Amino acid sequence: MRLIEISEYDYKSMTLIKPVYDAQKRILLTAGRTIDPKITPILEAIGIKYLFIEDEVSKGISIEDMLDMPTWTDTIDVMKSFYEQVKNKDKLDLRSIFQIATKLLDEVKQRPTFVLIPSGTVATELQPYAHAINVTLLSLLTGKRLGYNDLNMKELAIGSLLHDIGKALTDDNDQHTEVGFNFLRDIHQFSLVSAHIAYQHHESINGEGVPRHIKNNEFLEFAQICGASNKYDNLITKEKLPPHEAMEAIMATSDRSFSHRVVNAFCLSVATYPPGTKVLIDKYPAIVTQLNKHLHRPVVKMLSNDQEIDLTEYPTYMIEPDKPK
Repeated sequence: MRLIEISEYDYKSMTLIKPVYDAQKRILLTAGRTIDPKITPILEAIGIKYLFIEDEVSKGISIEDMLDMPTWTDTIDVMKSFYEQVKNKDKLDLRSIFQIATKLLDEVKQRPTFVLIPSGTVATELQPYAHAINVTLLSLLTGKRLGYNDLNMKELAIGSLLHDIGKALTDDNDQHTEVGFNFLRDIHQFSLVSAHIAYQHHESINGEGVPRHIKNNEFLEFAQICGASNKYDNLITKEKLPPHEAMEAIMATSDRSFSHRVVNAFCLSVATYPPGTKVLIDKYPAIVTQLNKHLHRPVVKMLSNDQEIDLTEYPTYMIEPDKPK
């Protein structure tokens, strides 16, 4: 199995390995089938940017460190419902948010890392909620690396899940962080730390962020973690950068947007070459088959002879993406 951009899909050689859903969480295309070329423009029109497929080079590769699809779609559905409750000023189902936070925290505790399901694998209407889940997973991975306790992790999870909740209350993007903060701080079940994550996630330690241009220690570490996670997921989904380029962009923010401590923990927690990624090893084509404890030096299979190489044992071998022609 591997993840591809929808523009790379070849119906002659690729089989869909995970289903495709519409905005109502209905299965549009089932797994185990090929996709008619006439359908791909329809999928692109509803916002589908990525597909999980299997082809000859990716046979036998599984991505274990990833949410299963039922959990993925269920959490998206809960987030969508909560946003609608906020927007319509209905009674809030706060329990559902705590349940998601606990579920994602448990998932992160059980795994050494997480491979994200990109927000672009679902319809445009659902992508903000998928984004919130991805930001939360990335934040929790970073918090885990930093040694946060369970209380801190839950505050981080709630704040990350709801970092964009202000967008349900205002169409003014410049105001959504402050509006979100004011909304969350009035709910006594949520901590003030979680509210400040929503308030500060677009700030920067150099004072060039928004909305208040705070700097240095005024910018809470919790919010820095969410900010880095938010930036990374946006780079992948909105700008369609491959994970290694998105990671390089995060590394470039060290001691400018986010502290070196946060950026270092983030980089040590997120895999830049997930299983199924086609790469070049010293310019020779290969495919990533599994992750190592060193997340940036995976196990790869050379496509010329099927030899598997653990890159942690070959530190001089250079790895880079094999970009589609």
